[in-house]
Parts: sequence; structure tokens; C-alpha cells
Amino acid sequence: MISEIDRFDASWAIIKRREGASLQQLRTMATIQSVGASTRIEGSKMTDPDVKRFLAELDISKLENRDKQEVAGYYSVLEVIIENSDAIKVQKRDVLGLHKLLMQYSQKDEWHRGNYKQHSNAVEARLPDGSRQIIFETTPPGHMTEDKMDAIIKWYNTPSEVHPLVKIAVLVYEFLTIHPFQDGNGRMSRLLTTLSLLQQGYDWVQYVSFEHQIEYTKKTYYQVLRHCQAQRPNEDVTEWISYFMGSLLTIKRKIQAKINRTNINSAMSPRETTIYEYISTNAGCQSSQIAEELEIPSPTVKRMLSSLVERSIIQKHGQGRATNYTIKT
Repeated sequence: MISEIDRFDASWAIIKRREGASLQQLRTMATIQSVGASTRIEGSKMTDPDVKRFLAELDISKLENRDKQEVAGYYSVLEVIIENSDAIKVQKRDVLGLHKLLMQYSQKDEWHRGNYKQHSNAVEARLPDGSRQIIFETTPPGHMTEDKMDAIIKWYNTPSEVHPLVKIAVLVYEFLTIHPFQDGNGRMSRLLTTLSLLQQGYDWVQYVSFEHQIEYTKKTYYQVLRHCQAQRPNEDVTEWISYFMGSLLTIKRKIQAKINRTNINSAMSPRETTIYEYISTNAGCQSSQIAEELEIPSPTVKRMLSSLVERSIIQKHGQGRATNYTIKT
């Protein structure tokens, strides 16, 4: 798995020079997907089109609900990481600083942002009767959390023969298991993933959403994580590392597919491209859904869908109200 990822990484510099400006559009789309997916994993209800509209008109004086506060915070940190990955260190000071930035728009989180947790934050499940059941006991607050974080950060930054991708997978696993912050641990783990991958030279991750893949496989993500954590201490984390590498492989293949579609996109109008990209991330969508989410008149959407089908760019499935569309493979 590592070999396939690294072979693609070795060819990335050539791909980047060849694709040029088209990558900027991929990065914009990836940012929207990453922000939307990572906050939805934690309970946000904002769709990708919601996130796109919100970020286009971002006004920090009007962040009236928690979903918007979390989206704005995640977007801020992601942009800082992408623009300044070389200057940020996986060190306590910078990790705390990123958490403070992540929580900057939430008054509810003002008391703990930028600091390690002060109270226990065991991972719990809400049962149908309203009661809660502890799924996993995280590291206790105070010096134990400090010590565990210091240890994993030192291990990560110490040169060794361990492959960088394995080190990143273990760093993320330990971070999630320690759960060092009162809130925002899931979002921080995904931001640390992006930061670490960029710092290790995997530049292409900014053009495809790792967070979107985690959201898509959320059930497996939690199952693998909990299965490994249940064996703590001295657990075997092979299952987690395999899941992590599999996720990277999937997004690697996604960006390859997107790049391979560049020639197709060049033959489409801007609106057709927008519809095409929407279908690519919402397989099985219907014309009414496309019109509503993209705010394009329904007759225009239907006409463009018909044209894209005739040109074998997308596929039409079903009839009547059941008609839906997918990308032509």
C-alpha cells in the first residue's frame, strides 16, 4: 500500500507542472469538502453546497450557531496549514495554537481553547433510553495527558527507520486515544493528518479531501479505532494503520481520476463543469437536487444533463421521477 502511494508521490511534481492552473479548482473543491466533511463527522448539518455558500460570504460577526462557528474555525486552520505547513511544527506550542485557532469563534469553548483538557472526556454513546455508555476511557487530564502528548510528539519527531506514513498513522491514533483537548479532538486529528502529510512531502493531499473519505467510511473508522483502543495498553495497531493507508490509497486514486478528467472538463462550459463535479461527489443525484443545491434553473439543468448524457460524459439511470445520474466510468 505504501509502495503504491509513494510511486504516485514520486510522479506528482511532473503532474503538478503539467496540470498547472487546473489544480487550483481542485484545491478549492477539496477545501470545501474537507471543511464540510470534518465538521459533519462531529455532528454539523451543513452540506457541501451550504459550506460553499457560507465561506463565499463569510462574516465573522454573524456566526450565530455552532455549525457555522465550527465550519469557520476549521476553514481558518486548514488555510493556515496549507499556506504555512513548512513553518508549523508538530510540537506542543503549535498544536495548542492550532486548537486555539480552531475554537476561536465559539464563546462556549473560550475557557478551554488552546489548552489541554481539564476534565475527563471519555468517549460515550447515547443509548435509545437517553442514558450514556462509556465506549472508551481516554487518558486522564493533567500531567498524564501532558506526559502522553510529550511522548508521542517526541517519538514522532525523532529520526528513525519507520516510514513517514506509518509515523503519521501512529501519531493520529495516539492523539485520538489520548483525546488531549476538552473538545475538537476529531477535527484536530484530521488537521494534524493534513499538516503531517504536507510536511512529509505529500503535497497532493491539499487537492483531494482526506476528511471526505473518513466521513464516507465513518462506521469503519470508528470500529477500527475502538477495536484497537479496546486492547490498550500495548495494543496491536496494524488494523488502524491498514485502514489509514487504505484511505490514503483511495484519495490518491480519486485525484488521479480527477486529473484524468481534465480533458473532459476542458470540453465543457463552466456550468456544465459545475454540474459534472457535483455529480462526481453525489452519485445518484436527481436533476431537482442539482438545481436546488447549485441554484441553477431547473430547465437549464435538464438541458445540460441531456447534453452531457449524449456526449457520454455522464450516465442516466431510471425513468420518470426515479431518474438519477452518475459519472461515466
